[in-house]
Amino acid sequence: MKNTTVTFKNKKTDGEKITMLTAYDYTTAKLEDEAGVDSILVGDSLGMVIMGYDSTLSVTMDDMIHHSQIVARGAKNALVVTDMPFMSYQTSVYDAVVNAGRLIKEGHADAVKLEGGVKFEEHIRKIVDASIPVVGHIGMTPQSVNAFGGFKVQGKNIDDAKRIIDDAKAVERAGAFAVVLECVPTPLATYITEILSIPTIGIGAGNGCDGQVLVYQDMLGMYSDFTPKFVKKYGELGESMKNCFKEYCSEVKNCTFPKEENSFKMSEEVMKQITEEE
Repeated sequence: MKNTTVTFKNKKTDGEKITMLTAYDYTTAKLEDEAGVDSILVGDSLGMVIMGYDSTLSVTMDDMIHHSQIVARGAKNALVVTDMPFMSYQTSVYDAVVNAGRLIKEGHADAVKLEGGVKFEEHIRKIVDASIPVVGHIGMTPQSVNAFGGFKVQGKNIDDAKRIIDDAKAVERAGAFAVVLECVPTPLATYITEILSIPTIGIGAGNGCDGQVLVYQDMLGMYSDFTPKFVKKYGELGESMKNCFKEYCSEVKNCTFPKEENSFKMSEEVMKQITEEE
């Protein structure tokens, strides 16, 4: 059965944890969907793990629409949430609504996610008013990496903690149906989870959140450029893939692939006729 915003609300009410993973292609989305992942995030993290940038800032609306379309084809039950990329909503409330609409209409997303709290409360409200479900994202917001001076844990001092609490309340007040808490100390994330009526999805925010999200390349050991502290590796697929690639190269060069079982036959008579005619 297709997961919806109501599913998220019910899971928080029932105390059932929400699972979310990123995906950027049909094959991965299909596998995650079949595994029972509640929600698939088409994250602007694709800028780093798919496109090779050193941050998410270069990702465009066209990039997000393209990958969102692909993921949506593979997700039959999971709720597809697509990120609004840098400068797709910061410029104005109008741009925020228009670009959110594009992700739904062209990208076939079920919901959009945008970073920021109090400063973008009106943006979220107007997107929700346009009947587009919104997931907020507060704490360490990667699109603000330059303003933060790097990827750093947020909310460790009293002023920052209060700011994040205010952001959480603003996101809820604006009508978002869930909020991502990234790189927030566990006690603060747990407190925010307790005071909000909407689900919290943690990434580096401890076990007190209503759900968790990870970048799938991180949790499968496929992205070696950088591994955040909060990541648990559930496999080392990167090494397995490299070993498979090496074995393939070796067999091709040694003429041990393809073998007879990997090849197609034809009638000897037909082949004889061809060679005789030549």
